[in-house]
Amino acid sequence: ALHRRLAALDPAAAGRIRASDPQRIQRALEVIAATGERMSALQGRGRAGGCPFPVLALSLEPRSRAWLHARIRARFQAMLEAGLEEEVRRLRDRGDLSPELPALRAVGYRQVYEYLEGRQDRDAMVARAVAATRQLARRQLTWLRREAVDLRLAPDVAGWRCRLHRAVSARLGT
Repeated sequence: ALHRRLAALDPAAAGRIRASDPQRIQRALEVIAATGERMSALQGRGRAGGCPFPVLALSLEPRSRAWLHARIRARFQAMLEAGLEEEVRRLRDRGDLSPELPALRAVGYRQVYEYLEGRQDRDAMVARAVAATRQLARRQLTWLRREAVDLRLAPDVAGWRCRLHRAVSARLGT
């Protein structure tokens, strides 16, 4: 029903957004409600003028899965040490949020929320959050490989920062 409503208000956006994508449908309808303009018109206007600055499309794509997996685990541990569990506890304790909301469905938040609800122990929470992050990283890398980029860098290979510096300098003409 919401997709049909969007199709009536913004056919171009409805044509790009699948009927099975409630989050994007809702966002497009919110843009219309908040601005009085179609999302497709706003997006088209942003592209028309182009960017006045030199653009260098980069992609960081690790070659080693083991390296990436270790980084993901270390990053999640660092997030826990920095207070992720307490942050999710405060959000849960507010009482006006539900685990079905997009913000609480985010990777890491969902697993900590389930842990705080007593649905899993701490070790299982960490394992599930790390596994979910690895799955997200795999989807992101798949998407990146299909994108047209100027330079692909492997952050797990020595010298990648020098290659980045040279590419940026060349693009800026310095």
